[in-house]
Amino acid sequence: MYAIVNFKGNQYKVEKESTLKVPYLADKEVGSELEINDIYMLRNDDDIEIGRPTVDKAKVIAEVIAHKRDRKIIVFKKKRRKGYAKKQGHRQDFTEIRIKDIIR
Repeated sequence: MYAIVNFKGNQYKVEKESTLKVPYLADKEVGSELEINDIYMLRNDDDIEIGRPTVDKAKVIAEVIAHKRDRKIIVFKKKRRKGYAKKQGHRQDFTEIRIKDIIR
């Protein structure tokens, strides 16, 4: 069984016991549970249910595993023949969650 969910503006394919990297959730502590209600599609063996726009009475229960930082991303800007070069970098925060259950 899997589901397509919308979480903080991004769509994810989730299965039971899978882990996801989602945008940083500052208000959630490690070990706490969260509930995702925006479910666009559910698939259970041969049965497919597509929401209009979301599937009614369906939800995904997830647990916060950790808050981490992603690898460094380099942003390099340059203008030819002008002597301008600027190198910046940053590490994006994210939250790792584990899907505990998909409820229909």
